[in-house]
Amino acid sequence: MPQLLRFGYQQAASCVFAGVVFGLLAVTGVLPLPIARYDALLIGCLVLTALLWTLRVETGREVLVIGLFHLVGLALELFKVRAGSWSYPEDAVTKIGGVPLYSGFMYAAVGSYLCQAWRRLDLELTGYRTWPTAAAALFVYANFFTHHWLPDLRLLGALGLLAATWRTAVTFRVGTVRYAMPLALSFALVGGLLWLAENAATFLGAWQYPDQGDVWRMVHLSKAGSWALLASVSFVLVAALKRWESRSFPRPATTGATPAAAVRPRS
Repeated sequence: MPQLLRFGYQQAASCVFAGVVFGLLAVTGVLPLPIARYDALLIGCLVLTALLWTLRVETGREVLVIGLFHLVGLALELFKVRAGSWSYPEDAVTKIGGVPLYSGFMYAAVGSYLCQAWRRLDLELTGYRTWPTAAAALFVYANFFTHHWLPDLRLLGALGLLAATWRTAVTFRVGTVRYAMPLALSFALVGGLLWLAENAATFLGAWQYPDQGDVWRMVHLSKAGSWALLASVSFVLVAALKRWESRSFPRPATTGATPAAAVRPRS
C-alpha cells in the first residue's frame, strides 16, 4: 500500500499541467468572462506554462517540448476540424481555420505529463530500438491524416509499433524499488486514461464531436485505441529529448546508481 500511494502521488504530481487545464475548462464554463472563453483559455494556458517554468516545476527544455507538442497537436487539429471529425462551436478572436489556439495545449498537457513522469519516476528503457519505433510512430501520425482519403491503416500501424517495441521494457522507480512493464502495455494504459480524460474534456466543452451537438454523449470506446497510438508519437518525441539530454547534459556518475532518464537504444 505505501508503494501504491507513492506511485499515485508521483502520477498526480506529473499531471499538474493537465489538472490545471481541466480546472480552467471547468471555471470558464460557469463564470461570466469579459472575453471569449477560448481566448481566456489560451491566456490561462500561457500563464500556466510561464508559471510552471518560473517555479521550476518544468525545466526550460521541458517547456520547449510543450511548445513542440502544441505545434504537432495544432497541425492535427486544423486538419481534423476541416475534415469534420470534431468542432469548436464557440466564437473567439484566437481561432485559425475554426481551431482555437488554446487547443494545442491539450496535446502539450500530454507532453508535460510524460516529461514529469519520466523525471519523477526515473524512467529507463531497455531494448529500445530508436529508429524502428520512430518510423512506426511517424506512420501512425501520418495515418491520422491520410485515412480521410486513403484506406485506414491504423491496425497496420499498431502492429508495426508492437513489432518495433516487442522486446522493449520501460522501468520506473517508486521509492527504492524499480518496476518494469512492456512499453506497448504502457501505450495501452495511457491511451485508456486519455480516453477518460477526453470524455471529461468534451463534457466540459473543450471541443465537440458531431454526435454531441444536442446533448453530451460518451466518446466511443474505439477512441481509446486512437489515443494509445497517439501516445506512442508523444513518447517517441520525449524519448528523443531524454536521449539528447543524456548526451548533452550528462549527470555526474554516482556509485551504485544509474543516471536518471537514461535511454539505452539498441540497433
